[in-house]
Amino acid sequence: MIHAADVREWRNRDVVDTEGHKIGVLEAVYVDTTTDEPAMATVRTGLPTRHRLVFVPLEDAIAGPGYIRVGYVRTLVKQAPSIGTDDVLPAGQEDAIFKHYGLPYQPGAAGERQLARR
Repeated sequence: MIHAADVREWRNRDVVDTEGHKIGVLEAVYVDTTTDEPAMATVRTGLPTRHRLVFVPLEDAIAGPGYIRVGYVRTLVKQAPSIGTDDVLPAGQEDAIFKHYGLPYQPGAAGERQLARR
């Protein structure tokens, strides 16, 4: 498990898949609002003039020197729900990210978001 204190050092590191293929560059980390532990990251992908941020879970991530290795293949990550580089994740779209990766989505009892950007 990667600890929340470590995530401040991750910005602008390369994100690679299970086989070491570069997916993009880590933009931000989202924590689970119930545990405050890192849950998802946004990865900047695309052409320099058309970047977008894709979401990838961090449960099996490994931090290495200059990179973060995630537990998913590049093609799956690049097909994940995305937002523009200046956009905010709408609350109503959180569940689509979890469904894309086959993960359970559990909002708070009063409908609170499961993810918060750090």
